[in-house]
Amino acid sequence: PVPIPEKKGEPVLFSVDEKTAMAARSRKRATRPVRPGQPERREFEYVRHGTVSLIAAMNVTTGTVHPKIITRNDSATFIEFLTELAQTVDPTKNIHLILDNGSSHTSKQTRKWLREHPRFTVTYTPTHASWLNMIEIFFSIMTRRMLRRGDFASRDDLTNKITKFIQTYNSTAKPFRWT
Repeated sequence: PVPIPEKKGEPVLFSVDEKTAMAARSRKRATRPVRPGQPERREFEYVRHGTVSLIAAMNVTTGTVHPKIITRNDSATFIEFLTELAQTVDPTKNIHLILDNGSSHTSKQTRKWLREHPRFTVTYTPTHASWLNMIEIFFSIMTRRMLRRGDFASRDDLTNKITKFIQTYNSTAKPFRWT
C-alpha cells in the first residue's frame, strides 16, 4: 500500500495515548491443541513476569504507529515522547495531537512545554470518552491479535513481541475509515 501523502501546509495529526500494565505472563502448562472432537485446552494457571507499558502515536493520515516502551507514565516521560515524535516530522510542519485527559497529558509541566512549543496544538477528547481517540482502535487490535492469547516468558519477551507486532503492523498500515 502507498501511504497517503500529507497535504502541503496542513499539520500532521497524531492520535496519542498509553497502554499501561500489559502483563508478561506464561502458562504453567502447555496449551493442548485442537483434536478431532476436542477443543483446544488452555491452562488457566499462569506465572507472572511483570508488566510492560507503551506510549504510542498513530499518524491518522497514514495509519502508522510510533511506539515507545516506557517505565513510568508521568509528565517527564510524555514530554520526552513528544520531543522524539517532533524529530520524526518535517520541521516545517505543525503537529496536532488528539489526547485524552490523562494526568500526564494535562499536567502543569506538559501544558508549559506545549506553550513553549507552538508547533504543537492539542485537542482533548471529552472526559470519559477516550474511546474516540483512534489509537485506542490500534490498542484493541494489538490486544486481540497478540496480547490476549499470548504467552510471554519475560518482560523482555513481551517488549520484543510488541515491537515486532508494531513493525509488522506499520508495514501494511492504512488509515482507519470511520463509517
